[in-house]
Amino acid sequence: MEHLPQLLGAGILLLSLYLAAISGARFRVPGIILYILVGILAGVWLRDSHLLHSAGEFGIVLLFFLLGLEFSYGRLKSIAGKVWPAGTLDAALNLLVTIGICFAFGLELVPSLLIGGVVFATSSTVTAKLMQSTKRMANAESEFMLALLIFEDLVAPLFVALLIGIVEGQDLSPAFFLLVLGKVALLAAGAILIGRFVFSRLHDFFDRIFSEDYYIVLTVGLALTYGGLAVYLGLSEVLGAFLAGMMLSGVRKTEDIETKILPVRDLLLPLFFVYFGTTVSLGEQIPYIGLFITLLLWSTAAKIITGYYGGKWYGLSKKASLRAGLSMTTRGEFSVVIASLAAGSIKLLSGLFVLGSVVLG
Repeated sequence: MEHLPQLLGAGILLLSLYLAAISGARFRVPGIILYILVGILAGVWLRDSHLLHSAGEFGIVLLFFLLGLEFSYGRLKSIAGKVWPAGTLDAALNLLVTIGICFAFGLELVPSLLIGGVVFATSSTVTAKLMQSTKRMANAESEFMLALLIFEDLVAPLFVALLIGIVEGQDLSPAFFLLVLGKVALLAAGAILIGRFVFSRLHDFFDRIFSEDYYIVLTVGLALTYGGLAVYLGLSEVLGAFLAGMMLSGVRKTEDIETKILPVRDLLLPLFFVYFGTTVSLGEQIPYIGLFITLLLWSTAAKIITGYYGGKWYGLSKKASLRAGLSMTTRGEFSVVIASLAAGSIKLLSGLFVLGSVVLG
């Protein structure tokens, strides 16, 4: 599309995504797979597109901004207190053991950490859509699954923040970890204080401007600004976007914000997966084929174990716990975010793993 007018190229891309989406809906194939495949197929034309990259980055920021809107500081404390045993098991099996497996296959520390992060986080989008489509939102295990997804969504941005520093060549010293944790604490404290002492007092203001066209300009601007501030501090934009959502969670009608932003997110988010697809080259032979197969098998087993034992600790029956574990084997948006930090054969391996896990899930 490099010789086409940019407007025409954008239209063709969006129509291609539409055709992919309706095909996926008909054959029950998750959209994430198809969007990545569109990116892979169109990579020869779209590779290194700064416009596509920026649009996709805006989409992922809005995704985690909307996620943050759902969680006030008080609700986060409540969820963490109830789900931490299952969350700890989840991190131990899917993150730490996976890193150990990568070491066993001869990978060095940084690639092992990247792959561990890719394997760790369940796809919130695919899992939530699965529960909705199968009418299981009212089932006993749904609350547990959502709580565990929230736990992962809290841990994963912190892990991404560490990975960004590591990938950029920072020394893995105690001082580095303390510096990253200090930046995260500063960013989180700022979000909590601004939310509590500023936005919690602006209910009437947000109600008054809801029907104005600049309402969405304000809310999206806040999301991008705090996400950009996180990047400026050397952290992840998804962490900043999540915290920006938390800031606004004190506004009385957060569903109004969601109503305005969801269409923008739905337009831009697929472009993130398309851009990731453009960075994956399938012309290469599948790297580390033994590791690839091992990761697919282990990641599926680890999520089932997490769901089964974590669900029982949460108070679920054996049957409900097993259903929870079987429903959480897919990886998605956060895995792609982490995989995008990789390069070469590790990026290809990570991309194929995400595709494989969604297909198996």
